[in-house]
Amino acid sequence: MEVVYRTKKLAKQAETAASLRKSFGTIGGKKFLQRLNEFASADCLEDLRNLPGARIHELGGDRKGQFAADLHQPYRLIFIPADDPPPKKEDGGWEWKSITIIEIQEVTNYHD
Repeated sequence: MEVVYRTKKLAKQAETAASLRKSFGTIGGKKFLQRLNEFASADCLEDLRNLPGARIHELGGDRKGQFAADLHQPYRLIFIPADDPPPKKEDGGWEWKSITIIEIQEVTNYHD
């Protein structure tokens, strides 16, 4: 899958393992890099749906349209599908098999 970033700052933070550690701490940077490598090795989001430890899932409520992947508790990597047009099923849900580009939005603890 292709990975793009919502901001230049976030893209710069994700450039190297060292910049990830500096931005997100040792554990957070390591997990972020692990997720980036997993995304890069997948053809589509469906390939990662049941990835142990990642718990990739669709969000609801005010975050509807976004996805989350676990980093380290309580932080999540938030991303959206960036394919054009957005791959939707007839029922309005996401077509995970057709999501091949994601845009990373942020790293956050959205339960606060």
